[in-house]
Amino acid sequence: MVVLGYNGLMKPLVLPLQKDSPEPLYRQLIRLIQDQIREGALQPHDKLPPTRELADALQISRISVVSAYTQLQEMGLLEAHPGRGTFVAGVTERQNDPRALPSVAANPIAQTMHRLASQPGIIAFSGGTPAEEFLPVSAIHNAINHVLARDGAAAVAYEETEGYPPLRATVSEYSATLGIRCKPEQVLITGGCQQALDLAMQALLGEGDVLLTTNPTYLGILDLARIRRVQVIGVDMDEGGMRMDALENAIANHKPRMIYIAPTNHNPTGTVMSLHRRRHLLRIAGAQGIPILEDSVYHELNYGSDPPPPLKALDEDGVVIHASGFSKVVLPGTRIGYLITEGSAWERTLRVKQAADICTPGLNQRAMHYFLQSGALVGHLDRVRRACRERRNAVMAAVHRHLPQGTIFDEPSGGMYLWLRLPLEGPTAAELYVSAIQHGVAFAIGAMFYTDDSDPQSAYYVRLNFTAHPPDQIEEGMRRLGGAWRELAAVHRPTASIL
Repeated sequence: MVVLGYNGLMKPLVLPLQKDSPEPLYRQLIRLIQDQIREGALQPHDKLPPTRELADALQISRISVVSAYTQLQEMGLLEAHPGRGTFVAGVTERQNDPRALPSVAANPIAQTMHRLASQPGIIAFSGGTPAEEFLPVSAIHNAINHVLARDGAAAVAYEETEGYPPLRATVSEYSATLGIRCKPEQVLITGGCQQALDLAMQALLGEGDVLLTTNPTYLGILDLARIRRVQVIGVDMDEGGMRMDALENAIANHKPRMIYIAPTNHNPTGTVMSLHRRRHLLRIAGAQGIPILEDSVYHELNYGSDPPPPLKALDEDGVVIHASGFSKVVLPGTRIGYLITEGSAWERTLRVKQAADICTPGLNQRAMHYFLQSGALVGHLDRVRRACRERRNAVMAAVHRHLPQGTIFDEPSGGMYLWLRLPLEGPTAAELYVSAIQHGVAFAIGAMFYTDDSDPQSAYYVRLNFTAHPPDQIEEGMRRLGGAWRELAAVHRPTASIL
């Protein structure tokens, strides 16, 4: 039982959290507070405890309380008044409706983190998009103008569901430079790489099916699996990516219907799978008849030697569904991605896309086709790689200068992220997050990328998007982060749970 004060009175706030439950703590907190409001234990205008006090009383991380309060505010159950606190709002019909609980697919923790990181003055390393100064706005502006002048109304009309035929042909040609041999008829244009992943999952997986992936993995694939009610099983990884012995054990134990993997510049860890391990993975999947969904969106962002070829380039059995796009290297807002596959997987994926959105916007497709055909991508990529390499070097140097002794990381050879582990004797990443926001810096909490909490060290991982800021802001951001850690570490008391 937690006791809170309101108008000089003491009122009991009963919050029996089940810390061994699979239901996340923030969702338990939302449900319990909603129940107390519905039952009248909490009345309109009652004041709730500050987030730090409630987190300490419940022995959970503050980010869980912040996320729960934020979601309850969006539901209309709570009202926040700066300088005064958080209060119960007037109860409406919607608030009494049990369906008012946020969807499990909404990922409130990530939403709350995004809102906090978006405040003025925050140096945010938490996002997954490239820096705005990398984006070739002028070149895309010229491409759009050219397409509108050339094609007129056809540029904004519906396109074929499969995609604008010249763009499909250009993607086929571009993929050949990566070693992928495919015909334009095997290319499906999508609304970004995220939609490409979603279409493949919808086409090949049913409710309750098992998807194997690395542990940790891309947060977006966990969200998609949650929406589609697909069971995700994490496979241990090391500095070379997914471990093949762990994969074989997972296949034997769980009978998966698909393997999702990002073999090059993995998000969040930055690892690159070796050529030998890629071939081993293909042999296992081919022998078992398990399709591999390959996420190749970071393949071109390399800062040293070229990585091994994509899995699709090595695929002799037709088991690989290759997903990629141009959001990370050209313009995120154009949302142009693609899938390369064949056979029944192609047919089923096409049917899902026809039902989902009819077609990807034609003007964006035609402008991207013009941009690629102009040859501008090669020079643009070279400029982006040089800038990203400089920023990667800057963040590693700044981490050494400002973060505490005992922080460890591996040098990323590409991609957008630095994956680091905080000292195990200090605060977890979730405990640090709100304090970091107060110091003017944001990051992505590493535990969110894990499929489960079997690794106790997962609570100490942090993902930093080093491409988001120039070197001087990286330096200042790491100075702030180091200051936040030291301030919190001085008064740190370990909590019983993370999220």
